[in-house]
Amino acid sequence: MNRRQAARWASRCVRTVAGAIAVSRLAKAARAAPPLAESTPLDDPIDVVIPARDEAERIGPLLDRIVGAPGVGKVIVVDDQSTDDTAAIARSAGAIVSAGSALPEGWAGKAWALQQGIAAATAEWVVTLDADTRPDTALPTAIVARARVDGFDFVTAGGRFECPTRPTRWLHASMLTTLVYRFGPPGVAAAPDRVMANGQCMALRRQRFVDEGGMEHVAGQVVEDVALARRLASNGWSVGFLDGAEMLTVRMFESLSEAWSGWGRSLALPGVEPRSRQLADLAVVAIAQALPFPRILFGRGDVIDLVLLACRLGTLVGTRTAYERSDAAYWLSPLADMASTVSIGRGIAARGRQTWRGRTYS
Repeated sequence: MNRRQAARWASRCVRTVAGAIAVSRLAKAARAAPPLAESTPLDDPIDVVIPARDEAERIGPLLDRIVGAPGVGKVIVVDDQSTDDTAAIARSAGAIVSAGSALPEGWAGKAWALQQGIAAATAEWVVTLDADTRPDTALPTAIVARARVDGFDFVTAGGRFECPTRPTRWLHASMLTTLVYRFGPPGVAAAPDRVMANGQCMALRRQRFVDEGGMEHVAGQVVEDVALARRLASNGWSVGFLDGAEMLTVRMFESLSEAWSGWGRSLALPGVEPRSRQLADLAVVAIAQALPFPRILFGRGDVIDLVLLACRLGTLVGTRTAYERSDAAYWLSPLADMASTVSIGRGIAARGRQTWRGRTYS
């Protein structure tokens, strides 16, 4: 065997292994738990906590849906030192506004706001929602009822994304798919150190959560939702991550540049995943998701690439319900896979500090 043949053989082996890992993760969709569905209101009220910093332009529609919703008791908006009319809008909508105190040393803003809001709640179950979410009025009761039925102590739900521009849908759908290639879809069981979560919608047993320190164990994390889910799972909590696309819509980013910088900041799960595993997952994404189409396009493809490209096209069918609009930009999102791979790589390579909502974190 000459050097060129050896290189081809090695390439096939590496691509076969990466492809097998990716396919095994994608195949988990066949045994995923059912998505969230409407439930009858519970006997006990649920408190809702909303962390908010300069959310005057986005928080109104959320409050219109949640204040007075079936089964909801208090709606607590933690105004995290906003410089706009967030607090006034929340009060006028009927929410209880808690003026967030100054950010302690070592805390990230959202984690600190959630810590204060959950401490101020009194219900057995608390649901937290981000200000950019648009939930069905039945979402709080649905997610808590599901937690009780499935035996979860902590559960999060992934929503349906509203991406207002075609370029945003194009890139966002590709970025979302990298998570499926790395961790599988929502609704599947995972080891505590591979659990995924979506902090835009969480439900938890309040008293146990407070007794065990609440958010303080992930105080400095920028990707606090995944860090929290893994911490709780490792401490014996029953943790779930469900598909909530039928009951929750999220409008995260307004433009391509916002998606690139905003989600690129957390896509690699900095501070949560060890670097060795980040690199291993990046290799799976690059080899199994991003490279098959370019290899085929430039005449370098083989049967492995054809199989992996077919799997990638299949993910478009599986994730289309995660988007309000699945137009041409969505269906062409595999063309953004190389950019998404670069984004993950940039996140892994990043050093120093990150800036978010006017604050800088280590």
